[in-house]
Amino acid sequence: MASVVSGYMREQLLDRRSRLARAEDRADGNGHLRSLLQEVDEALRRMEDGSFGICESCHESIECERLISDPLVRFCLDHMSRQELDALQDDLDLAAQVQRGLLPHQDLDCYGWQIRYHYEPAGIVSGDYCDVIDAGDDSGLYFMVGDVSGKGVAASMLTAHLHAMFRSLVPIRLPLSCMLQRASRVFSESTLPSHYATLVCGHAFPNGRVELANAGHPAPLVLTDGKVSPMETSSFPVGMFANGEFAVTELQLELGFGDQHDIEFRHQHRDGGGKPSQHGGDSKRQQTLRGQPGG
Repeated sequence: MASVVSGYMREQLLDRRSRLARAEDRADGNGHLRSLLQEVDEALRRMEDGSFGICESCHESIECERLISDPLVRFCLDHMSRQELDALQDDLDLAAQVQRGLLPHQDLDCYGWQIRYHYEPAGIVSGDYCDVIDAGDDSGLYFMVGDVSGKGVAASMLTAHLHAMFRSLVPIRLPLSCMLQRASRVFSESTLPSHYATLVCGHAFPNGRVELANAGHPAPLVLTDGKVSPMETSSFPVGMFANGEFAVTELQLELGFGDQHDIEFRHQHRDGGGKPSQHGGDSKRQQTLRGQPGG
């Protein structure tokens, strides 16, 4: 995987160099363009001598996500200049503002469905994805809960990519499995091989019928008259493969007859060591959904 990413970044640098060289010729000695061209040449030289991706201050590895977003960086986060740190903070603040602006409205009531969610990213920005889309013409609602690989600004940009992609696909009225196949192919072909998204995608119809597809995400829980049942069926994450099929599960919930029916989704946060946190286990989720103390 590292060689694939390195090859991709080399191609990107060579393409940038070609564009900069043509622009400099037309600009007749523009100093800024010449400086950028020199930075690209230095990055290509570091690739040749094996020092690419190594911090020039501490000689430790530079964060992979930063290299992918900007292959010209020469220092890790711990050794960035004050000006670079301020610029990074500005980027994070802007990304957070954009990400929150993409969230659906709170407390939605539509087609007999009541939708509630709580959004709390682990950092300023994240790869958490949540959306609800009204299909219109009494076709019901589409809903998505997911998590993009990676973290920080790069992950938030991929989340915005998912958001735009599904909002473009829903009006086409594809079957749910076909929509996920199309989304997975587009995401795979437009991102790096290391990028993918776990996702639960559903279509809730006005008559109480629900179609659910799980692309590698923690299992949704269904509450029916006090009984909680996990929906264990799952496929591979969106974008992991360009071609593939996604299984769809159907269930029928009675609406408006006084029975209690809920579907609960979650994104499982992980601690600093990459292990699932202890406060979000399945047993506690089921207790919470039944209205019992979580312990």
